[in-house]
Amino acid sequence: MKLQTQITIQKETKNPINYDSRIVLLGSCFSENIGKKFEFYKFQAVQNPFGIFFHPKAIEKFIQQVVSKKVFSENDVFFENERWHCFDAHSSLSSPNKETLLYNLNSGIVDTNEALKNATHCIITFGTSWIYRFLETDEIVANCHKIPQKKFQKELLSVTEISNIIEKITSLLENINPSITLVFTVSPVRHLKDGFVENTQSKAHLIAGIHQAIEQSLSKISMKYFPSYEIMMDELRDYRFYAEDMIHPNQTAINYIWEKFINTWFSEDNFAVLAEIEAIQKGSLHKPFNENSEQHQAFLLNLAKKKEQLQQQFPFIKF
Repeated sequence: MKLQTQITIQKETKNPINYDSRIVLLGSCFSENIGKKFEFYKFQAVQNPFGIFFHPKAIEKFIQQVVSKKVFSENDVFFENERWHCFDAHSSLSSPNKETLLYNLNSGIVDTNEALKNATHCIITFGTSWIYRFLETDEIVANCHKIPQKKFQKELLSVTEISNIIEKITSLLENINPSITLVFTVSPVRHLKDGFVENTQSKAHLIAGIHQAIEQSLSKISMKYFPSYEIMMDELRDYRFYAEDMIHPNQTAINYIWEKFINTWFSEDNFAVLAEIEAIQKGSLHKPFNENSEQHQAFLLNLAKKKEQLQQQFPFIKF
């Protein structure tokens, strides 16, 4: 008996992800969730150096800045509510110190440039088609930083605009790393502050725009779509898979989508390593009744040996 509909996802065999892969994750908060999984399992992954990006235009602008090695100056930041902000970055980078913000912005550009040049995969998650344009400068912002909404104009990116943005992203990355594989996905997090109908329209534009770009692409870069939004909406269409806000996926849902992702994108020889790292990570969190017991000391010794063996195979792994 089947108690849910199952989405058929084709196994990726051309350029699967393994422990030699170098991954860059950009986009909405769902990128953060998957990024934490890559971090837990000790992959070589860089995650949202400028913080969360919600819409495609912000990601395009960031990649343009990274490829061109933009140097941020005091003209690119502003002071509001006792903190320095940048419209091109998430508020997680904001700081009470202007020099700190500029340092983090410029360091992020340099580090991401290096990461994208050497990346095997770039996973991009779009969250919404809605954008905000700052009226004083006619600039589309990545984050409004709680500035009054009357200072912005809200707009909806069309399917064609999203497709063109993806084309620009692909072209930019092809210039610095023609062998990179791009994986696009749409965040299952619903942006209900925009409205229920508006959120559905927004997600539809994202999905249609991604597929249009992939189908029409003339780039040599491999472009793929992973249906994280569809998995959440169809296979997990029950509120027991949501957090208390009834908007964000809970940990069960995140784990479920992660399993779907690894079964699609990871090479088979990775699963034994994944299991070994998970055992080590859980073992490191183990709290014994008696820290000085022989049994616990033997457990720690065995754990240390497992770590050493893995680090000999993968020197970049640090516990």
